[in-house]
Amino acid sequence: MSDLKIALVTGAARGIGLATTKQLVGDGWHVYMVDYDGEELTKASADLTSVTAIDLDVADPDNVEKLRAQVESEYGRLDALVNNAGVADFGPIQETDFKRWRRVMSNNLDAPFLMVQAFTDLLSEAKGSIVNITSISGFRASTLRVAYGTSKAALAHLTLQQAVELGELGIRVNGVAPGPVNTKLALAVHTPEIRQAYHDTLALNRYGTEDEIANAIVFLTSEKASFITGQILGVDGGFEAAGIGVAALRD
Repeated sequence: MSDLKIALVTGAARGIGLATTKQLVGDGWHVYMVDYDGEELTKASADLTSVTAIDLDVADPDNVEKLRAQVESEYGRLDALVNNAGVADFGPIQETDFKRWRRVMSNNLDAPFLMVQAFTDLLSEAKGSIVNITSISGFRASTLRVAYGTSKAALAHLTLQQAVELGELGIRVNGVAPGPVNTKLALAVHTPEIRQAYHDTLALNRYGTEDEIANAIVFLTSEKASFITGQILGVDGGFEAAGIGVAALRD
């Protein structure tokens, strides 16, 4: 078996997925970059070496099977799977119709289920690692996040289920739950007032960076985390810990 390690990162065209891809490539991995935004994926992968960019929606079972067949035929192994693709859809409960609900669930929950199921054999052969990207919204309920928060809470539990069952095959499964991060999406939708409110709550008094989240993901895929499985690592600047605090008292 070749010493080259193979990773697959979904939602790899931007943000945390792209930052993770770059770190893995820098560490000598070959990375399958998967995203259904083909135009953005082409731009993101253009200057990267040792990547295979694939324009594909991993919420579709047929697409997932095609992807598995491609990885198996090209490398015959998979050392790390990072389920990062997801949809952030925020709105009041009354305005979250079933179509919106299913769109969030299919991307944030169904896709990681399908991907892990499809790639279990390849991951087992390599004694590989899975990292599911959940969210601090899966720990704490918040306004306008009925679909998003529920999907991420379910993904966190799915991670534990996978860890318990797949550990017998030598596969480690963990989750990373980011707090507020300076992604393009956050910068676009978080008003100055919202950003200040987050700063008042966060113990570190700032948003995280995409690279800081990627650091945790890459660590969990590495041999340095060889005895870590079934964990959801909050990378949140102390957001969960300080969640019950009152900003005025801290001042």
